[in-house]
Amino acid sequence: MGKEVQLRPKVNVSSYIHFMLNYRNKFKEQQPNTYLGFKEFSRKCSEKWKSISKHEKAKYEALAKLDKARYQEEMMNYMGRRRRRRRKKDPQAPRQPPSSFLLFSLDNYAQLKRENPNWSVVQVAKAMGKMWSTASNVEKQPYEQKAALLRAKYFEELETYRKQRQSQGRKREVRGSARTSMRK
Repeated sequence: MGKEVQLRPKVNVSSYIHFMLNYRNKFKEQQPNTYLGFKEFSRKCSEKWKSISKHEKAKYEALAKLDKARYQEEMMNYMGRRRRRRRKKDPQAPRQPPSSFLLFSLDNYAQLKRENPNWSVVQVAKAMGKMWSTASNVEKQPYEQKAALLRAKYFEELETYRKQRQSQGRKREVRGSARTSMRK
């Protein structure tokens, strides 16, 4: 059979929520046929919470503390899904090449900024996008060719990088196995 799924522990509840749950149960007992909407009930509950003494509030605060302790203990024992950390990028790995649009932007950004010095970066980027979409295939071709060359170069560098990493991994394994054999 498969693994049993462990449910995540219920989150701890505040003193006000404990009070509200208790007040709702009492209200239902006293007036079983009366229906109050959420808004009306919340308003009544908040008025009642403001009017109760500190001694009564202390009772609900104690319940909240117990609930918080219960939650923290259950979370310590909880072995559910944990968020995975992102892998750090290797600084030796080759950088991805710019797209044809990015190359176009690099060439035309300064000119567009000179023509419109009071534009924000967002406005310049939007104008650049419009320029790119309205440009003909003939105007786009040099940027696309350059991007294709850079992409090909990137894949070559990536392949050599991966081979280099693989060979380094084997060297580490050999060194590690030699060390373990010496310890025995």
